[in-house]
Amino acid sequence: MSKKRVWVAGHKGMVGSALVRQLRGRGDDVLEVDRSIVDLRNQLAVEVWLKQNKPDAILFAAAKVGGISANDSFPADFIYDNLAIETNIIHSAHQAGIDRLVFLGSSCIYPKFAPQPIKEESLLTGPLEPTNEWYAIAKIAGIKLCQAYRKQYGRRYISVMPCNLYGPNDNFDLNTSHVLPALIRKFHEARVEGTKEVVVWGTGKPLREFLHVDDLARGVLFCLDKYNEYEHINCGAGSEISIEALAKLVSSSVGYDGRIVFDITKPDGTPRKLMDSSRIRELGWTPEISLEQGIARTYAWFLSNWVARAGDKAA
Repeated sequence: MSKKRVWVAGHKGMVGSALVRQLRGRGDDVLEVDRSIVDLRNQLAVEVWLKQNKPDAILFAAAKVGGISANDSFPADFIYDNLAIETNIIHSAHQAGIDRLVFLGSSCIYPKFAPQPIKEESLLTGPLEPTNEWYAIAKIAGIKLCQAYRKQYGRRYISVMPCNLYGPNDNFDLNTSHVLPALIRKFHEARVEGTKEVVVWGTGKPLREFLHVDDLARGVLFCLDKYNEYEHINCGAGSEISIEALAKLVSSSVGYDGRIVFDITKPDGTPRKLMDSSRIRELGWTPEISLEQGIARTYAWFLSNWVARAGDKAA
């Protein structure tokens, strides 16, 4: 695409803010709207705003997200909010005549025991991971909505599936965050407070794939420009690490030298989740930020933003 007016739905989140940085960096006009002005769960509000502003394309990064604990504790919120946001934006985009939309999904759409690395074709071939099935079902519905409007109306709506993400503007709230930002905060606070041990949920054995959000943002814009197919497309780092090794890597980056204890009474989630991203790589996209570099950058952002806002003088 040449220079366009692009609405980033969810512009304040980790993914949305990265997309805004990338779009502005290449000279596109970015449209943003705060939830206090347009509640994305309100169909009429979304319809009116889109008809008034009519962007050339939509990057759909708005979602209610959280880790295992949040998904398990608030299943109704996760499925309702995400389904409402998806149906409102995708249907209203069609009604407003907007022909280009990229929906951001999640690797949790795939079956718990899908063959590894996970190909796009694995969708709907087996049971989901129970601890986040509510979020996963909503994301699957978003993919199918895009496919339905493409099939019935010819809309160029596509879906991109990222692996586990991290980076600036991540959520570091220990009650709702994902594993990597939670580890950064836990090890930081343990270092500052002089705590001798840090407890990590689960056995430490599950394997996970992590992609820096700036690499994902580049991938999403790459797909906006280069990809126009019915099937969703994976966008992952292409390598995996155990939670135990990740904990050690984060503790080293943070400068914590205490003991790491794994609470095996807590759930592990999916045992392994590595996506096959060969399709997007064959088109020409590759990640640029290593996990070590990304964790260091994310911790620096955490210190300058999250900790600074909290007034932590010991940082």
